[in-house]
Amino acid sequence: MKKFIALTVMGLMFSVSAPVMAGAQQEKMKACNVEAKGKKGDERKNFMKACLSKDKGISAAAENKPAQTSKMKTCNEEAKGKKGDERKAFMSSCLKG
Repeated sequence: MKKFIALTVMGLMFSVSAPVMAGAQQEKMKACNVEAKGKKGDERKNFMKACLSKDKGISAAAENKPAQTSKMKTCNEEAKGKKGDERKAFMSSCLKG
């Protein structure tokens, strides 16, 4: 009986996680389609292939994390001595550019 319950629980875990993964892939496809606007033929095909395989299940934000972390450290160093709204404005412009 315990084996039956364990198998049932495991089956439910897999059946619930599959749609979640499919949803993430669909979101990725939507984002790539938006970026591919205006491209046609082989150019679009190559772009979509690269865009969809770019992070292999890892979100785009996670892929960009090392660069963003480095940028954040640099901007923090440059923002020393600034406080409040001045610091907030500086950090915003520094991280964007």
